[in-house]
Amino acid sequence: MTPVARPIAARTSSSRIPSVAGFTLIELITTVMIAAILLTVATPYFRDFVLGQRIRTAAYDLASTLVYARSEAIKRNTGVAVAPATGGWQNGWSVTVGTTVLSRHEAMSGLTVTGQAGNLVYNSNGRLAATASPFSISATSSTAKPQCVNVDLGGLPSSFAGSC
Repeated sequence: MTPVARPIAARTSSSRIPSVAGFTLIELITTVMIAAILLTVATPYFRDFVLGQRIRTAAYDLASTLVYARSEAIKRNTGVAVAPATGGWQNGWSVTVGTTVLSRHEAMSGLTVTGQAGNLVYNSNGRLAATASPFSISATSSTAKPQCVNVDLGGLPSSFAGSC
């Protein structure tokens, strides 16, 4: 079989469909205005969200430090202290065995940490030597919900949102 030859249709310039690409100036201005309005509305909420995350992070850092100190007390079979930095808990804290510093946590700016008046001491079986008062972590200049870190006599910390 031989292929059948078909005539090729000639293309003319009048049969071309004009292509449309890009944005008009009005569309671009409208899009930029809508984006600006959305950013203006969302910025205060985003700031509060970030501050709330910082508060939760500080609470979890404190709780994990307490778990670490408890673990070290059991592992070393000796007393381990969690001590506030000079000026109080809001300036940071450290984990010590005697005069040896095992870990140190620096302060987070813009947060207030209140709690135990002195050191928290874990004895060799991982329990607290004395009852600990709860720690409250809040922002110094916001209405963001505070976090509370509570330590039971067994030495286990728990963290929850809200006032202590």
